[in-house]
Amino acid sequence: MELKVILPCIISFAVCVILCPLLIPFLKKLKFGQYVRQEGPESHLKKSGTPTMGGIIIVLSISITSVFYIKDHLDIVPVLFTTIGFGIIGFMDDYIKVVMKRSMGLKPWQKLLGQILVTAIFGYYLVNYTEYTSMLIPFSGGKHVDVSYLFLPLLFITVLGTVNGSNFTDGLDGLESSVTMLIATFFTVVSIGLDSDLTPITGAVAGSLLGFLLYNVYPAKVFMGDTGSLALGGFVASTAYMLQMPIFILIVALVYLVEVLSVMLQVTYFKLTGGKRIFKMAPIHHHFELMGWSETRIVAVFSVVTAILCLIALMGIN
Repeated sequence: MELKVILPCIISFAVCVILCPLLIPFLKKLKFGQYVRQEGPESHLKKSGTPTMGGIIIVLSISITSVFYIKDHLDIVPVLFTTIGFGIIGFMDDYIKVVMKRSMGLKPWQKLLGQILVTAIFGYYLVNYTEYTSMLIPFSGGKHVDVSYLFLPLLFITVLGTVNGSNFTDGLDGLESSVTMLIATFFTVVSIGLDSDLTPITGAVAGSLLGFLLYNVYPAKVFMGDTGSLALGGFVASTAYMLQMPIFILIVALVYLVEVLSVMLQVTYFKLTGGKRIFKMAPIHHHFELMGWSETRIVAVFSVVTAILCLIALMGIN
């Protein structure tokens, strides 16, 4: 068991650490630089030109590591599919933004259609080829609930919400990497306890993010872009479902939820009031920036909150 946990983490970490110094200059050469929105925080303008699409490195690290374990751990396949599937959507979005110089990337309907397609395939697999259609209720003593016909509608809401929450969280150096690394660690601990087939890929994700953080902490040498943030959101959502723990996303990935809700609230309130705002800027991490918090402080606070929530979620399993 120890090797099944430690080796994937070490392999993925090593692959990421090796690929980063090789691919970052390559991304620079291709001019895959970050486009910074003019309406964003003024302090972010200096980040313009920093290589993005570093999520390619994360996805490659996870995929290369998973190849060694897929044969004996078939539950890895749907999680890897979902991770790569959402990563491809993110890659297309990044490519349009940074290469074709279209600031909005994919059109909203194109991005949503791609996300629905990946989610639909994952949902089809769950319903037809697994018994993972019930959900563990936190703090219930191990009780599960079968939502019957609501399973697929809830799946779409949960997966799309998680993926887009992950996307919104990727706005500060090291924020998405740190938060998701802790969530991946939580799933690794749970997988060990359940002796799940998912342990290699959860460990691989944690290892790849540890490696990526060496280059993504402030001041970042590379950004993961939508390629990384959408892929990681897909990983979190699919892993939760494969462990029958989608309700736990509300606990361990609360940062994702707060980020996406802050955007929804800001946009809705702005339209209803003719231009007034609830937050100084959304997503909410920008609100704290404009309050005077440094990027490193925001990342530290959000990470500590996530770590505490992961501990609470562990207590809620039994």
